[in-house]
Amino acid sequence: MSYLNDLVVDCLQTERAFCAAECPFSLDIPDFINKLQQGRFSAAFKTYQYTVGFPGIVSALCHEPCKLVCPLKGHGGAISLRLLEKATIENARTTTPEQYNMPPKDKKIAIIGGGICGLACALRLTTRKYNVTLFEKSDRIGGHLYNVAEPEVFLEDINQQFSHESYTLELNREIKDLKDLDFDAIFIATGKEGNDFGLLRSSDGAYATSAPGVFIGGSVTGANTMQAIAQGLDVSTAIERYLKVGRMDQPETERGTKLTVDAIRIVPNEAIFPVNEISYSKEEAIAEAKRCLTCKCDACKHYSPLLNYFDKFPRRVTEEVEITIVPSSLDGDATMATRLIATCNHCGLCKDVCPVGIDVGEFLLQSHRTMREKDKMPWAFHEFFLRDMEFSNSDAALSRLPEGYNKSKYFFFPGCQMGASEPEYVQRSYKFLIDHYPDTALMLNCCGAPADWAGDEPIHSKVLLQIKENWITLGKPTAIFACPMCKTMFSKYLPEIKGIFLYDLIKEKGIMPHNKFKEITASVFDPCASRHEPVLQNSIRELATQVGFTLEPLPMEGKMAECCSYGGQVAIAHPPYARYTAQKRVAQNSNPYITYCTNCRDIFTREGKQTWHILDILFDLDFKPQDKLPTISQRRYNRLSLKQQMLNEFWNEQFTLKTEDMVIQIPEKLKEKLNNEYILESDIQRVINECEQSGSKIYNPEKDIYTGYMQIGNMTIWAVYRIIDKDNFELINAYGHRMKIED
Repeated sequence: MSYLNDLVVDCLQTERAFCAAECPFSLDIPDFINKLQQGRFSAAFKTYQYTVGFPGIVSALCHEPCKLVCPLKGHGGAISLRLLEKATIENARTTTPEQYNMPPKDKKIAIIGGGICGLACALRLTTRKYNVTLFEKSDRIGGHLYNVAEPEVFLEDINQQFSHESYTLELNREIKDLKDLDFDAIFIATGKEGNDFGLLRSSDGAYATSAPGVFIGGSVTGANTMQAIAQGLDVSTAIERYLKVGRMDQPETERGTKLTVDAIRIVPNEAIFPVNEISYSKEEAIAEAKRCLTCKCDACKHYSPLLNYFDKFPRRVTEEVEITIVPSSLDGDATMATRLIATCNHCGLCKDVCPVGIDVGEFLLQSHRTMREKDKMPWAFHEFFLRDMEFSNSDAALSRLPEGYNKSKYFFFPGCQMGASEPEYVQRSYKFLIDHYPDTALMLNCCGAPADWAGDEPIHSKVLLQIKENWITLGKPTAIFACPMCKTMFSKYLPEIKGIFLYDLIKEKGIMPHNKFKEITASVFDPCASRHEPVLQNSIRELATQVGFTLEPLPMEGKMAECCSYGGQVAIAHPPYARYTAQKRVAQNSNPYITYCTNCRDIFTREGKQTWHILDILFDLDFKPQDKLPTISQRRYNRLSLKQQMLNEFWNEQFTLKTEDMVIQIPEKLKEKLNNEYILESDIQRVINECEQSGSKIYNPEKDIYTGYMQIGNMTIWAVYRIIDKDNFELINAYGHRMKIED
């Protein structure tokens, strides 16, 4: 199976701009414009000259079909391409055609008609050094151009473009029968109402007729002036194909585009008009060129944090991933995109902004699973998160009906991160629910997102099964979610469990009014998992307004919500990207944020942004954003503490937290290091305990410290410590690495 073709078959990245699709010459207008934007008039002219053949004639006579489809037409005025084309002629260092030093070819081509279509064909063929004879029944070349332009304008351009080329011109020579011609190929370009010799365009190939070696085009087939020139240039390729391989099946030049206006970003900008009312100055031409949107479908790269950061379109991503998954290297162990695969936040924005719904995130998730099945995905990216999920679903897990009930209408599923960040959120929320819906059950579990993001199907299935069994035991109640990501995971993998949001219920039942936030202007930051939850988004804004906030919108919110940087395995797989993403989010405006995801709140707070969780506001909690956030070790303790608190308060049941006899003193700076490197303090405790129990340690008498290690999971963790007394230790340093120590 080709991953590449499956994903990007409908991608619009390479689709023509609207103007280029309408241009009879298929001029690469974005490239032409790009050169002008840089002030490279000579380079722009060369592009234009080669494409249109006769730049002076085309710039003077073109009817500008591009203007009719320019998205700026109603937003300041369509781009004036004809004036820009004239500017390249006037400002290029030289307008002399290139001289091609090629050996002459022995094939002879007859062109019937000395109008602009026949001349265009002759120009292209003579440039390629074919032997061309042009037959014109009148006494002059140029055909109908005499009716639409001054002779000196077009004759000068024709003479200049043929300045390095030669052809045989037979004036006053009318061809009445093709049998009179002895040539290898013939092109009929006799003009409007001219002699078509009883031949019509064939569907077998571009400009082909039913007669072998005979082609037809230009005004005799109904083309206008610009189309006639373009066809004269284009037919040369069909003729050359016939001369080389004897076939007249040259494909028709593709026209049109699948690009849609919705796929581009329109920035209104007023048109530039030449001061002299005739032609642009250099400065005016550059300014007009800079108005151009250079229409291309780049919404994914513009909006998707991942594609924007790595400056890659989906096609490039899929190429790199395919090489990684289906390597062609000799050892079959290519790892080009391994980190890229694990860096996606899985926020879903790329799919929503794509006009054809290409989901790069889902593609990377499937690729991650494939890499895991091949055992090629580095365990270091996901091991911590899987261990943390296992802790949430074992030691810290709880699934209970309220006292006196044997089934429930609702069960509260706060997710694993809310209680880890702030246990009081869960406790106060559950109390609210019990007060209003007394039969509400509680389920403290992880939704399985870490296993899903890690591509570990067996572990993920096990988590889902545990949740489903708990749900059945509780009487198949409706879930009440506090975390949008949990709701997303349930909708995708456990659709039989219907769910609603805690915040919608709070809005429905009403809140205690207070005016603490009356003078504050804030912005709501929608978690990326809430993208398709407009009712939830509105509820949060109504609740924030009810307590006095004045709200200002963010540039990206609602359906365009961006990830805070938490999703996936980014924090370990690519820390610089995670930090970059978080900083980009907090820089959207200077207002404090209100969010309804604890991960968003914690990440933004860590970046120095004043951020409230909506529950801080609704329950009037004492949480202060500048307070120290819990470390990864404290987050585990918080989950256990939450379980203890909930059992005690709502079930009158004692749950004793397991404590170790060993006490380890860890300086605050070292705690920060452990947190940043995802090393648990409980793992350090295990290392020191193992060293003391086994005696496997190294002693440094000068500093009176010990060094030892232990492999926990796949990670080897080292601890440098000092013994204060029998059960009291001071941690001096700690670190972990992927090497396995062989005794």
